Amino acid sequence: MSLLRPMQTAVLAESALSVSQLTLLVKGLLEGDPALRDFWVSGEISNFKHHTSGHMYFTLKDEGAVLRCVMFRSQVQALRFRPQNGLRVLLRGRIGVFERDGAYQCYGQEMAPAGTGALHLAFEQLRDRLAAEGLFAEGLKRPLPRLPRRVALVTSPTGAALRDMLRIAGRRCPAVGLVLVPALVQGPDAPASIVQALVLAAAVGADVVILARGGGSLEELWAFNDESVARAIRACPLPVVSGVGHETDFTIADFAADRRAPTPSGAAEVVVPDREALRAEIRALAGAAGKAVAGRIRHLRQRLLAASRGPLSRPEAAFTASRTRLGHAAARLEAAGRARGQRARADWRSAAGRLHALSPLGVLGRGFSVCRLPDGRLVRRAADAPPGSAVEVLLQVGRLHARITAHGPGIGDSAP
Repeated sequence: MSLLRPMQTAVLAESALSVSQLTLLVKGLLEGDPALRDFWVSGEISNFKHHTSGHMYFTLKDEGAVLRCVMFRSQVQALRFRPQNGLRVLLRGRIGVFERDGAYQCYGQEMAPAGTGALHLAFEQLRDRLAAEGLFAEGLKRPLPRLPRRVALVTSPTGAALRDMLRIAGRRCPAVGLVLVPALVQGPDAPASIVQALVLAAAVGADVVILARGGGSLEELWAFNDESVARAIRACPLPVVSGVGHETDFTIADFAADRRAPTPSGAAEVVVPDREALRAEIRALAGAAGKAVAGRIRHLRQRLLAASRGPLSRPEAAFTASRTRLGHAAARLEAAGRARGQRARADWRSAAGRLHALSPLGVLGRGFSVCRLPDGRLVRRAADAPPGSAVEVLLQVGRLHARITAHGPGIGDSAP
């Protein structure tokens, strides 16, 4: 053991580094190394903590070492999955020195699951969490109306999904009214747009809602995996049918909806009844009613024949009266059967007439038109389309592209 003399101690004290100075020296060496300024590191998350500030604190570990890490709120908000203990991840970051603790740590910039996609993991995590909450319970599913008067279509006004649904609905039952509620179906603003459209759909007098989008990649369909969209579907007072993507695509919206259809076209087939099938059903009901009446008449005739052969049939007057009463009963049953069939046919004609009156094509056929802006918003007031605006006018046959030159008084304006 060496002992320093007092003079030596004084000299060393003057030249010795302070703890702060040494820490700053280490900090400069580490943070100045280009290899430590931007790198990817893999490891297993442990000691994970998501602070109320929004920052995440955790360590990455492997068999031989641990690395302290921090990820600030601005980077955390960009994550598409929820980190958790035991999850193996790839972390992009830089090395820095936390002077107060005299420790180096990694400041994370990006994070991705190792071995599985971030979007797929985020989908599974949200699905499992909402399922555990009971949001997808079968007991919450609402039945669809058998003969809807009006259907709200929540989709893009320019997408192929809308054209497919209009084609299918027009073929199956043109009398069913269709109302477009425009929504963004892709991009960062799409979830909020879909939520707002579902709220509006409940106010247009519809009986059922179709939420639809054509096929695309997982990233393009991601708006339908948003938690706010799933909760808006369950909060909608109308039953909701989802028709998103292709048959092999599944989204959180599919689990939350009251019925899932494989495609937008499939959703239209689920919601809009087949007119020919309804007519066939009415014919079958009328036939069944006629058979029931005929069977009842045969039964009464058999009873009459049995009575005519019994001891009570000997008095001629009693027999004649019984036969007359049975004949009257048979006539009443025949008349009731015919009336029931006539009422069924009249009810069908009345319902078909009411549905035809609600058809948007019928409205356009009476000379009305629909005017909308390039972004799909409907023009209801002159103020919605200032002079110079480009508009599209939908007619019964074809459409017009026009530009607003001036405003004038409308039908509903009061005289000056």
